[in-house]
Amino acid sequence: MKIAVTYENGTVYGHFGHTEQFKIYDIVNGMLVSAQVVPTNGSGHGALADFLSDRGVDCLICGGIGPGAQAALAEAGIQLYAGCSGDADQCVTDLLAGTLAYADGATCDHHHGEEGHICGAHGCGSHTCEH
Repeated sequence: MKIAVTYENGTVYGHFGHTEQFKIYDIVNGMLVSAQVVPTNGSGHGALADFLSDRGVDCLICGGIGPGAQAALAEAGIQLYAGCSGDADQCVTDLLAGTLAYADGATCDHHHGEEGHICGAHGCGSHTCEH
């Protein structure tokens, strides 16, 4: 299994469509065997689901995410755990332990195009990964 996390400076990045990198974790028999940070090379909202699918990702942990991206991930067969924040490695550990706090409907469909808008900052993906 492969788990991807929107990633910035060790934490879950708050906006799926603007993430500049993912940390992708390889899991075998429920155990972490490797992880690597992979740049998106400027891929935007629409291309990121394909980006993850092409790398064999099964699950995504992220902060805020729009409905179009959610649909693209579902179509690609990628399980979504949205509305997370905090330490990326801890969120993966929590997911594997079955204790990850996430929001099924952590959409971010407002303020798009506003300079400086960060999803997760004001109720859009406001749930956190509990430690």
